[in-house]
Amino acid sequence: MSPPQRIVVVGSSGAGKSTFARRLAAARGVPHVELDAHWHLPGWTTDLAATRASVDAATAQPAWVLCGNYVALRDLVWPRADAVVWLDYPLQRIFRQVTARTIRRGLAGEVLWNGNRESLLAAFTSRESVIWWALSTHASRRADLTQAVADPANAHLQVFRVCTPRDAEALLGRLS
Repeated sequence: MSPPQRIVVVGSSGAGKSTFARRLAAARGVPHVELDAHWHLPGWTTDLAATRASVDAATAQPAWVLCGNYVALRDLVWPRADAVVWLDYPLQRIFRQVTARTIRRGLAGEVLWNGNRESLLAAFTSRESVIWWALSTHASRRADLTQAVADPANAHLQVFRVCTPRDAEALLGRLS
């Protein structure tokens, strides 16, 4: 089987999709496409039509590494992909990673996509928090991805399901 040229990295919020995808794209010398950057417009607004158009353009290239779970974009992205890397970590790891990342971003005032920033106050008090999102969607994300990778429509994809950071590092080495 030939090495994949168009790779989608999926998993729960906080699993490290962006970090893994960024590192893999850099190692391969191909574009890194971060769906969050296309989805979250200034002021945390969204525009599905504009997002689909920008993702369509980004994934028209012959090689890329893309990260993100947006089901509303899956019909556009997955048919173009050769492989899916699924970072399927336990909830405890996800919780630690997303909490540490959120605190780091909040304290640093890190600018995310299109000028947006995470609020430390909201991270611990709001149902809009990425921490809450990661915890409340972990099981349903796993069920959805289990179904998606088993779907005959996705039989063309090489699927790499990794359950530990050590396995992810090994896969990063193999795919690089």
